[in-house]
This record gives sequence, structure tokens and C-alpha cells, in this order.
Amino acid sequence: MKTADLYIRVSTDEQAEKGYSQRSQEEMLRKYCELNAMQVRRIIYEDHSAKTFNRPEWQKLLADLRKHSGKTDLVLFTKWDRFSRNAGDAYQMISQLRKVGVEPQAIEQPLDLSVPENKMMLAFYLAAPEVENDRRALNTFSVMRRAKKEGRWMGSAPFGYANKVTEVGKKYITPKHPHTEIIQWVFETIAKGIFTTEQVWKQAKAKGLRICKNGFWVLVRNPVYCGKIFIPKYKEEEAHFVKGQHEPMISEALFYEVQDVLDGRKKKQRLQIEVDENLPLCGFLVCPPCGRVLTGSASKGKYRYYHYYHCSSSCGSRFRTDAVNKLFTVELRKLVPHPGMIEIYKLAMISEYNSQNKDHMNGRRLLLERPEELNKQLAKARRLMLNEEITPSEYREIKAEYQPEINSLEAQVSNYATPSNKIDDLINKPVDNVSKLDCLYENGTIAEKRLIVSSIYPEKLTFDGLNYRTPRINEAVRLICSLDEAFEEIKKGHSSNSTEMSFQVTPLGLVFCIIIC
Repeated sequence: MKTADLYIRVSTDEQAEKGYSQRSQEEMLRKYCELNAMQVRRIIYEDHSAKTFNRPEWQKLLADLRKHSGKTDLVLFTKWDRFSRNAGDAYQMISQLRKVGVEPQAIEQPLDLSVPENKMMLAFYLAAPEVENDRRALNTFSVMRRAKKEGRWMGSAPFGYANKVTEVGKKYITPKHPHTEIIQWVFETIAKGIFTTEQVWKQAKAKGLRICKNGFWVLVRNPVYCGKIFIPKYKEEEAHFVKGQHEPMISEALFYEVQDVLDGRKKKQRLQIEVDENLPLCGFLVCPPCGRVLTGSASKGKYRYYHYYHCSSSCGSRFRTDAVNKLFTVELRKLVPHPGMIEIYKLAMISEYNSQNKDHMNGRRLLLERPEELNKQLAKARRLMLNEEITPSEYREIKAEYQPEINSLEAQVSNYATPSNKIDDLINKPVDNVSKLDCLYENGTIAEKRLIVSSIYPEKLTFDGLNYRTPRINEAVRLICSLDEAFEEIKKGHSSNSTEMSFQVTPLGLVFCIIIC
């Protein structure tokens, strides 16, 4: 009496469409074994696709057949598409089964494989389901590609978006809060070039963005966040972007700016160093005896930690941070202008703003000229192709070379907003920031404190243990202080050339206010 293992495979789609239920397959196989006097050793149930043989239950069966060679004569299934939907893999698997003395057989499509002519029928039985699978996959691919071209996101929503369904059953994606605000902050921070991408990722995690490092890199490279859907290359059609139907989180200009930073095409600013919040001046102080830059660390006391700025050399200079930080705030307070100077600063900034507007519009005009020139060259190449002077493939190469630059320039042009006429509203914040510079420093974050220090003092500071040696300050700050002193001279009734100095301050005052802002 022959021994058989019964293999019953079904997928959800097949069970719904063709009625390939496990119960009906088992009933047919058991009845076949009874009629042919075969003993059933075991029954294997599989709920997996037959595209490959990487199926959990099949792999267990194959391992068992190899381990107990000779105990089973046949592996029975109802039809050959239950066995495989890939002809190449099927032939290899039949060869492996024969090596362990097992013959696969379909009871509804029986074949004696020892007869050479039957191999033609086997090829047909195996190829038919594979062709059906390939046709189904191609239809699915075509439908999904068409949906992408219409601007629809296909599949699970990217991080920060949620899948939704309208009342009529149409699927779409929508931004999910509070992830939206954090993702916007991520792109804006990377575009500034102050922190490395990994530092931004860590700060975003602290803000509540639960994403791994790999996922974060995918996020900042994904054009879906600026409202674009990527269409990959297929046959003669080149890869390109289309406008999505979903709501974008950021502008195209910001997205391309971030890509420039990541690709190294944008000039990098000096990277911000992350330091302890008790050591805001770390890296800005030099040792009085030896001139080395002081570092900072915490020393554990009996009840708490004590922070120090200290020199790494043998000179042994060390200063308590609380005294150093407090005296620096006193030095910073000396730079705060008198309240009476506010209106003068406003007039200076209005004058500079009007001058900047002229440069702004000139820059926009220059940006518009370049895309027009590239589009003219593309139009010329198109005419050459129509006149058969160049081949279609050469035209596609030219278009693929020009199109990314055109897209980037158009995004930059869209970022050139129309200058606002409400200049008074725009300057209130920077002017207020200048008038309360010391308060901003005392209440700011560690990054904001270090930004203020680096903006005002271009050189390192020297602290001798009691006072700060008079440092060289930023030229803009120096001129503001000069103007402030001149204003005090006028109040006291002394002659002054403050009018001339006010014109000197005008172009630099605005720069300083924007930096502090």
C-alpha cells in the first residue's frame, strides 16, 4: 500500500472567487486515497501564495520528507496550480522531491511523468496559472500607475499622514496632527544647516516624533510632503513627478532646499554644537594663562553636581559656571540700547528694507530668465526631434538633464513672495528683541544663547576670574552702541556727529536685528 501526504493550499482571493476551500480539497483528496487504496500519512494546510515555494508549511513538509526519506511515496493535491504558479520553480521542486523518492501528483490532472509526452501537458498545466498570475499583476500595476499619475497616493500612508475614505468610498491621505507640526519643523531646521541630520532626528524624537533613523532619512527625501507624487520609469516613459491630490505639509522651495543641504549643494553654515544647558559659554572662552579654549564639565559633589569651565592643559585654570555666566549677563546688559533709540532704529530698518526690496525683485527677475532659457532649449530640441534631426531617445536624455534644474528653479521662484507694505508690523519683533537682549539671553534655550553669543562676539572671550577683558564686538553692534552714546551726548547738550553715524548704522542695524531674531 502506497503512503501519501495531502497538500491543501488556498489563498483568500482564490477561496472567494473560485471556491477552493480547504474542506472541499480535503474531501476530494481523502476520497481519492480510499478509491486507490492509499494510506494518508499527514495533511498539510497552507494559506499562502504559490508564486514561490517560500511557504511556511511547504518548507516544513520538505524538511520532513528529507529527514524521513522513504516513508512517503506521493504528495497529492487537487490541481497543479495548488502546487505552483511558477513553471521554473515547479520543475526544480519536482526534481528535489524525486531525489527523496517522492512523486508529486494532481488528482484532477493526473500525469504519468515517466511518459515523455506527458511533460508537454505538465508544461501547459504549470504555465497556465503563471500566465494568469502575470496578467493579474500587470493589470494591477497599470491601474496603480494610472492612479499615481492622477495624483493619488497608493498604499499605506507615509509617516505623518493618515489613510481616510470619503463617503463615496474614495481613498485619500490627510496630514495627521501633531506629527504635521514636527515634520514642518524638521524640514525648516535642516534647511538652516545649523544642525546635522542626526541631531535634528534626535531633537525631533524629543518633540514626540516616533520614527527610526532609517525612516527619518526616507521622510526627508520623500517628495510627498511637498505635494508631489513620484512616477518611476517604465518602458519608454521617463521618471517624473506629478502634483498630488493630498494636502502638502511644506512648500516645494523648502523641500528642494533641504535636498540641496543633504546632497551638499548648499553652502553649509557652521554646525551647532550640542552642550549642557549649564555651559552656554563652552567653546567661547579662552584660558588667560595659556590661551587655549576652555572646555566644560560637571563635578559631583556631596548633594549635587557643580559645573566648571576649565582648561585641558597643565595650567589648571578652572572657574565656577554660575559666576562666569552671571557676569556675562552683566556684560550683555551694557549693549542694550536706551528706549529713546527705538524710533531711530525703526527709521534705519525702513530705509534698509526699501533698498532690499529692489534687490529682491532683481533676484526674482534673474531666476525667471534661467527657466525661460532652458524651456527654449527644450522646445528647440523638440523641433529637432520632429524634424528627425535627433532621435526620440536623444530628446529624452536632453529633457532628463534639464527638467530637474527647471523644477528646482521654478520652486525657488515661487518662494519669492511679494514684498509686504506693512513694514511697521514686520520690524516690531526685531526691535523688541534688541531692546530686551539680556532678557532673551537669560530666558532662551541653550541653542538661542549660543546663537546670541556667536552673533555679537566674533572672537573668543577672556575671563580672568573676576571680570571679562574688553572683547571685540560685531561691527553692527559697535555702531549701534556708538549711536546710542551719541544720543546720550545730545541729551546732555553736547555737540555730536550722530547724524552721520546714523547713516553708517542703517545697513548694518537691520542685519543685526535679523540675526538676533
